[in-house]
Amino acid sequence: MSDQAEVPVVPVPAFEPPYYVAVFTTVRTQDQSGYSETNARMEELVKDVPGFLGMDHAQTPGGLGITVGYFRDADALARWRSDAEHQAAQKRGRAEWYERYTLHVARVERSHGFTRA
Repeated sequence: MSDQAEVPVVPVPAFEPPYYVAVFTTVRTQDQSGYSETNARMEELVKDVPGFLGMDHAQTPGGLGITVGYFRDADALARWRSDAEHQAAQKRGRAEWYERYTLHVARVERSHGFTRA
């Protein structure tokens, strides 16, 4: 039995639109030295951005990774994009950790959720 508490798998809730999403889809390289630490730091850092709403992650068995960041407005997304530590991590990602990636940014016009009772 693991010493770590089970963390429930829960998607980021639906928010009142409009808001913004940044969908980051990746295929990583074999050498992931330092990736986990940098990724954990980015997850902590983005939480301090005013207007950050949350983040979802998924990874396929074949290696496709998807991260969706949710932001209240375009200004919040711009603050994250222009963060110096985030920019340094992006540069290192292109140099070392990513075989390829795509980034899609969209304004959400409709949002709803469901939870089984």
